[in-house]
Amino acid sequence: MAVWGRGAGLLRGRGGKVAVRSLRDKSVRDEVMRTCERYDVRRRPFSRPGSEDVEFFERVMPGRVVTGEEEVKPFNVDWLKSVRGCSQLVLKPQTTAEVSQVLRYCHERNLAVTPQGGNTGLVGGSVPVFDEIILSTALMNRIISFDKVSGILVCQAGCVLERLNEYLEEQGFIMPLDLGAKGSCHIGGNVATNAGGLRLLRYGSLRGTVLGLEVVLADGSALDCLASLRKDNTGYDLKQLFIGSEGTLGVITAVSILCPQKPKAVNVAFLGCQSFSKVLETFTRCRAMLGEILSAYEFLDEKCMELVERHLKLSSPVTGSPFYVLIETSGSNSTHDEEKLNNFLEQVTASGLVTDGTVATDDKKIKMLWSLRERITEALTHEGYVYKYDISLPVAKLYDLVTDMRARLGQSAKNVVGYGHLEYPAALCLIKHHHTVAKEETILLCLFLLTRCQNAFRALHRHNRERKSDEGPRSNLMIITASRWWHNN
Repeated sequence: MAVWGRGAGLLRGRGGKVAVRSLRDKSVRDEVMRTCERYDVRRRPFSRPGSEDVEFFERVMPGRVVTGEEEVKPFNVDWLKSVRGCSQLVLKPQTTAEVSQVLRYCHERNLAVTPQGGNTGLVGGSVPVFDEIILSTALMNRIISFDKVSGILVCQAGCVLERLNEYLEEQGFIMPLDLGAKGSCHIGGNVATNAGGLRLLRYGSLRGTVLGLEVVLADGSALDCLASLRKDNTGYDLKQLFIGSEGTLGVITAVSILCPQKPKAVNVAFLGCQSFSKVLETFTRCRAMLGEILSAYEFLDEKCMELVERHLKLSSPVTGSPFYVLIETSGSNSTHDEEKLNNFLEQVTASGLVTDGTVATDDKKIKMLWSLRERITEALTHEGYVYKYDISLPVAKLYDLVTDMRARLGQSAKNVVGYGHLEYPAALCLIKHHHTVAKEETILLCLFLLTRCQNAFRALHRHNRERKSDEGPRSNLMIITASRWWHNN
């Protein structure tokens, strides 16, 4: 029977603009340690792929079976180059029928499978732990239909997010989500991980915009829930089981999604704030005064800005602030939108919430300002081994976690930075020179303690994804150990 690792392959991307340069186009460094050697994991009793299996797959998809060690290597390593699998076989189906044949065969042969989309994920779930067969959706990139009246797009799961957005813009529409890794990430992966992205504040989550899915289950059964209706009361809403399931229940092969019309007027403000409390108060004023035209609100700290400027040679028009805020508005009337934005900026400046800022209205300047936020993850990779966590906390306490982690880790962490969205979890990044399991355990314990158990499982999110072993007992042990440490200190 095929097995689905947590976060297996169909993954989110917030990898910054560097994700446009696919990992497959890069040479993979040999020093990336194998996941099965780094972590205390054991291979479960699955069969090992043999020559007869390769022959079968070649008959199903001639010329789309990858076997050579060098050819397979890029599919075995994650975007951060933190984990490496040992797969020796990559399959590239083009249709749902081919996916169904592959999974039915693997189910009968007891072969383990790891689905893989754009491989832009930052938690290692898109690559195998051992020798699982990699099922790549890269060639499932066909746009099936688009209805200009309803704005409903139907496409295969391997369509790259940026290509979809370009196609829709020609029709006067846009995708309801936007990610830093849009140049490489697949829409199937976005759905499988319920990616939020930069437009969530305006258009909501994928649980609302995805109207239907086509999925192949582990035994090869195809589930057709590819509806194109905004309201469907004919039965259970089965698609919701697969949104955010991270490849554990099946492989998403096609998506039906509701797309909004392209805004006629877009403005971006980049502002400096002197404290995180002022970032929060600015956000409150922003929602109240900009209302229906507010489409994004992002923050980053000065450490992020230093890294982006040092490693990527980007320059910020706003300097000298401990925190920075990026605000985007989008609407249908430029005069109306600019008037609302200017009134907001005058008020937050006069009240001392914002000390400096700039506004961009043309595409070139807008992209330049967005790059300061979108390419943070890329800049972090230049500093050493990256530990990255998305953690849900009450918004007022988000940055307390960053300052507390800096205090607890001290000199053992090269940098601890905070950035992200305020409408849902912020991002916490920890950078070290070298990776060891012991250091990672220390970080996880600190995260657990600082969140006071209320979000322990989310804090352990990346760790458990990477291990892909018998996680329950291990996680319980972590919780017990952390609880004792907390009570004893």
